[in-house]
Amino acid sequence: MNPTMVLSGLALLSGFGIRYWINRRKFYRRSPLGAESFSSYEKSVLISFLERTGRWIAYILIIFGLLLLWSYSKQQKDNKVLIQKEVPFKHDQNPK
Repeated sequence: MNPTMVLSGLALLSGFGIRYWINRRKFYRRSPLGAESFSSYEKSVLISFLERTGRWIAYILIIFGLLLLWSYSKQQKDNKVLIQKEVPFKHDQNPK
């Protein structure tokens, strides 16, 4: 298996996993009225900052994974074209 494909899969899985984890935590922190509840102001600021940073990291990982996937497909296409150019069709000059 190609390392580009493995890295692409890992980046996409980790990016979507981080987004899922952050959104799940945010969902379970809500009260029945829809307001988020924190035990203190400091926790509110710190958790909000970390979740915002984590969300940006997840976006970067997802974009990185998609770029790697695109790079892999382009590389496969170029290799296919290169192989087709290197192997020309040869006629048998001396039939027996």
